[in-house]
Amino acid sequence: MGLFKKTPEEKAAIAAMKEADRRLNENSDRERRAGIREETPEYQRLNAAANEAAAQVSFWRGGTKRGR
Repeated sequence: MGLFKKTPEEKAAIAAMKEADRRLNENSDRERRAGIREETPEYQRLNAAANEAAAQVSFWRGGTKRGR
């Protein structure tokens, strides 16, 4: 494999991270439109899921995982 090619596992982790971010952003937009300004349990759940997904993706691919 080349230096910049993603493995199938990396591709799946990146897709999961993007999906978690999308859900979090949609929820945030919905709550903002409803006038909710504090963190709701739903926001906290989605934020935790997004953070967990980002921890599985390399820093160089947009996540928070450092090293191999």
